Amino acid sequence: MFKKVSIIGDGAMGTVCGFILCANGVQVRLWGYDATQLGQMAQARENVRFMPGYKFPDAMELVADDAKAINGAQLLVSAVPCQFMRSVWTRLKPYVPIDMPIISVAKGVENGTLLRPTEILADVLGRKTGFGVLSGPTIADELARQLPATACVACDDNEIACQVQETFSTSWFRVYTNTDVVGVELAGAMKNVIAIAAGAADGTGSGDNAKAALLARGLAEIKRLGLAMGAKDETFAGLSGLGDLVTTCISPLGRNRSFGERVGRGATVKEALEATNSVVEGVATCKSVMGLASKYKVEMPISEAIYAVLFDGVSVKKAISALMTRKLKSEV
Repeated sequence: MFKKVSIIGDGAMGTVCGFILCANGVQVRLWGYDATQLGQMAQARENVRFMPGYKFPDAMELVADDAKAINGAQLLVSAVPCQFMRSVWTRLKPYVPIDMPIISVAKGVENGTLLRPTEILADVLGRKTGFGVLSGPTIADELARQLPATACVACDDNEIACQVQETFSTSWFRVYTNTDVVGVELAGAMKNVIAIAAGAADGTGSGDNAKAALLARGLAEIKRLGLAMGAKDETFAGLSGLGDLVTTCISPLGRNRSFGERVGRGATVKEALEATNSVVEGVATCKSVMGLASKYKVEMPISEAIYAVLFDGVSVKKAISALMTRKLKSEV
């Protein structure tokens, strides 16, 4: 079990990771890139921007100094949104020991490079091992209220995975181990795109039949791309696949679903983004998913339809119509 953990990123997920770890008696440091914002959080003893109403445990230390945040830690948790990871970890690289294990809780694929979070870490830090991902159906607000939840940790080193499992597991948060880093990361990233589609369907009043179809067919295309990239089949029926997809597509607290619902109700993409008090990872990820689909020659009609809505100005109703009138085919 890791007894000293530093969390890089002071958003909702970074904050709630701190809550979980402190509940397990872990010494926690929380780092944020903006010292002024971190100072405000320290004074209020809560994350006033992303997690208002939840007071920080006394044991959680907020640290703005880069070196101090990492020095002495046994494990680093990367809670930085995917599109900002490269700049943050480039800044922190001089202070990161070469053998320091790092677990990512980000869900996305980097625009341009098409790299997953652990691949970004490897690229920036110049090493290939010691990286993992913690993912699953983990709505931050529910975790902060200590409602029962589960997740899985996938790592290239099983010993690290088992230590992370022990470090994060509590009486209300159960962590499983997994060996499929590729599948866990891809499922976590792509479900956000499908969640935007589910929200858009809700916004247009398309009904529960349509939403169920989106989840089922969305999972099918997530799995197609994952298998083409070397992921394991069983991952997509697990916590980071089906589990995370269901939560993100049905929860009113999900940023991506809520963003999609606003667009479905008639808001522009810009308006819907401005109304969301956090990063909507699925928007940027949609670009990368289309890049990966092209690279691996995988058909992803739902993701393609969402791309058309987000970046080509196609209306949600027209996108739904295009999906419904595609050439008829076998389900399998």
